[in-house]
Amino acid sequence: NAFTTRISQHFKATFKTYMGQLYLVRHGQASLGAADYDQLSAMGAKQSRRLGEHWKGHGLTFDAVLVGTLKRHAQTLEGIQDGLGHTPDALQWPGLNEYDSEAIIRAVYPNASFDTKTPEGYREHFRMLRDGLQQWMAGTASPVGMPTYPEFLHGVTSALDHVRQHCDGNVLLVSSGGPISTAVAQVLQASPETSIELNLRMRNSSVSEFHFTPKRHSLVVFNSLPHLANSQYQEWVTHA
Repeated sequence: NAFTTRISQHFKATFKTYMGQLYLVRHGQASLGAADYDQLSAMGAKQSRRLGEHWKGHGLTFDAVLVGTLKRHAQTLEGIQDGLGHTPDALQWPGLNEYDSEAIIRAVYPNASFDTKTPEGYREHFRMLRDGLQQWMAGTASPVGMPTYPEFLHGVTSALDHVRQHCDGNVLLVSSGGPISTAVAQVLQASPETSIELNLRMRNSSVSEFHFTPKRHSLVVFNSLPHLANSQYQEWVTHA
């Protein structure tokens, strides 16, 4: 009857208003070892477009988009849009920008070299990065040109607050491994050190998902690659 219909419509409207899904995407493969890291590689562009195609095939659409202001963030979003089709205009959020890994390493290892073209150099790079991150988070290192860790953390949590307070439905957030792992650690109430472990395991174009209400975010999925699950995309899985 009409009364039941009105109650059902009210419930659906309330449900939509107070519940949503946040999809946090790490950028596609960038250009580690190149003069300009902040640039998607050809593989990174393919990963991003493939993610959009995957979502289009599953009928997923977005009601809002947040994106960091780095080039690799914008390029990843462009690739997703190419594969998915139209998305709402993106809200640029500088707090979703990645930390400066070179500045963090040099704050602890002033004479460090950055040879990532060999397996040994690659491993050494990330060993130094781990050390630098630990000291930056503890406040014992001050990387040149970098915010303090509490300031970096605020940039991430302010984006999460914005989503809870101003968004509903499906929300897309495109950022980097550092901010996304920080967001996950915050939702899990884990330590900054845990965020480092999460960060160093994140894959390019990976998707993490939060369920959100006005009061909280809840982790649903971390570091997934649903768009690359088919064996034909095995060689598309990258980390840097």
